[in-house]
Amino acid sequence: MTTAGPGSVPPVAAAQPSLPREVYVLSVVGGCVMLGLGLVLPVLPVYAATFGAGPTQIGALVALFALMRLAASPFCGRLGARFGERRVLVAGLLLCAVSSALTAFAGSYGQLLVFRGLGGVGSVLFSVSALATLLAIAPADRRGRAGAVFEAGFLLGGICGPALSGLLALISLSAPFLAYAVLLLVAAVLTLAVLRTGRTAGAEAGRDVVRLPVLLWDRRYLVACLAGLAQGWVLFGLRGALVPTVVVAWGHDVTWVGWAFTISALVQTLLIMPAGRVVDRAGRRPAMIAGTGVAAAAITALAFADEYAWLVVLLSVYAAGSALLNAAPAALVGDVVAGRAGSGVAVFSMCTDAGAVVGPVVVGLIAERVGVPAAFGSGAALLVVAFAASWTLTTVRPTRRS
Repeated sequence: MTTAGPGSVPPVAAAQPSLPREVYVLSVVGGCVMLGLGLVLPVLPVYAATFGAGPTQIGALVALFALMRLAASPFCGRLGARFGERRVLVAGLLLCAVSSALTAFAGSYGQLLVFRGLGGVGSVLFSVSALATLLAIAPADRRGRAGAVFEAGFLLGGICGPALSGLLALISLSAPFLAYAVLLLVAAVLTLAVLRTGRTAGAEAGRDVVRLPVLLWDRRYLVACLAGLAQGWVLFGLRGALVPTVVVAWGHDVTWVGWAFTISALVQTLLIMPAGRVVDRAGRRPAMIAGTGVAAAAITALAFADEYAWLVVLLSVYAAGSALLNAAPAALVGDVVAGRAGSGVAVFSMCTDAGAVVGPVVVGLIAERVGVPAAFGSGAALLVVAFAASWTLTTVRPTRRS
């Protein structure tokens, strides 16, 4: 297994030159996608219930989206290498738009399943291709900042979406799905208009391909994938599935859950840009160590929290570590892939999706059979493993150019 070699932590320019325009465009497109998801996710269970769906069927509907993302991920690298990430990105946006529009006019629960499944496929086509494009066009010494700008769009969209969802739902339960379809069409047009082939040549078809076995022999890539798995497990298993039940068990209603998530999301949004600068200036290894360490400490402490105020504080501490983990692993993947096509970004995405699919199920079983502290411990253990793996990375100390 190889360790990080020269160039794994690129030198940083003293003047900190600006990022390519396409990075900000991808951030806006990602924000549109997350804004739309934020519109539909709060009303999806209620909408499904109008077709007679019970709790189990609603859970299956929610899980299907992630399962289809996971199932379609292996094909994203091949499609990007053959047609170029820009085309695959637009195809994913259009597929999601069609899926959302069809969902608005669904006539049965079975149709909902089919349309949400299509949306999962479109979602992974977009997300993998967008990240591959970003890593291909972002300069090596600015990949951390580029990843932070990209994630900032997602975070802002995710914060604003749920707030607007309730207003649209007052019109009709199908209105958020139609609004999501319109947002996706706007994002597709923006992508076609701004991400021109000449400007994104590093993410077009016909470039060199890096094979998966080569990636799996690179320690940087394995550490990034491990961090992605831990993040998916914690965000969707612990934060998304377990924390709400804990808050309700303390006697609070779901509104308190929303406030806790909103506060932690705001903390992460405020810290994401500084985190990107840390990744580029201090290096990938220190950022990975700090991110996994802070996140592991917060999740470990959550196992012993017995008051709502402490839960909010610890979720915010986790958000600080997560800000680093939004930028550093992607930068590591970008260093390894180095603009080449292949399955590098897709497999990295699959690790996060695998944590999102398996995490809620395993966390629920542990909570039922062992206890809630043990369930939190499962996420903390994964983060500790990622923390230990991050120490094995080799640091090439940044040097400033005059």
